[in-house]
Amino acid sequence: MTTQAVSYTSAGDHVAVITMNRAERMNRLDADIVAGLEAAWQQFMDTDDDRVAVLAGDGKAFSAGADLKAIPHDLFRGIPSVGVAVDKPVVAAVQGWCVGGGMVLTTMCDILVATEDAMFSYPEVKIGFSGGLISTLACRIPHKIAMDLLLTGDAITAQRAYEVGYVNKLVSTDELMDTAMDYAKRIAAQAPLPSRMLKRFVGEAMPKGPSEVAGIARAQVNAINASSDGNEGIAAFMEKRPPVFKGE
Repeated sequence: MTTQAVSYTSAGDHVAVITMNRAERMNRLDADIVAGLEAAWQQFMDTDDDRVAVLAGDGKAFSAGADLKAIPHDLFRGIPSVGVAVDKPVVAAVQGWCVGGGMVLTTMCDILVATEDAMFSYPEVKIGFSGGLISTLACRIPHKIAMDLLLTGDAITAQRAYEVGYVNKLVSTDELMDTAMDYAKRIAAQAPLPSRMLKRFVGEAMPKGPSEVAGIARAQVNAINASSDGNEGIAAFMEKRPPVFKGE
């Protein structure tokens, strides 16, 4: 799957690379990128040979956050483990700015490699808008650090993000993808069944905020409403005949 906004590549060694491809716009999140990410996560789950994904952004920034001229109000659809149930490991490769919805994406990843000049920011309090998905950040780094970042809207450096446990490893720009791929390959070389089970168990143990719970529910409802059975049920009602459901 490759779209203009997001590409999916099976890179070998059981690793997939998912890339946001709007470098000229600093990978600002809009409807196209959200739809592309949703499709990419679904392809990742449907591709048996791909056991681990690396999520990256093309260009100088991972993502500058939501496009304020075209805010994606259904951002949840493109978030792994929210819009798509992803129980395979995901490694984030972050360079430059990681802002707003970009931080929601990286918060939901399992491993995060960042360049030494990367910056992390969630500035929604400065513009009077928030979707709330970031609230789970307080379950992943110390509470006071998360609240400082969320309530002031101020950015933190990659070094600070590393110190508080948000980033696993700091590298130079030239080393970013090689390091992320190394992580992914080492994880992919392990037994996939316990790897996926452990991710599911951690996901069940991790508290979820209201927006995350709502996003997961909406994704499941949308899947049922768009299913073949859903279409069959409506068609059968209109045609006054018994429905033939197939569970798909």
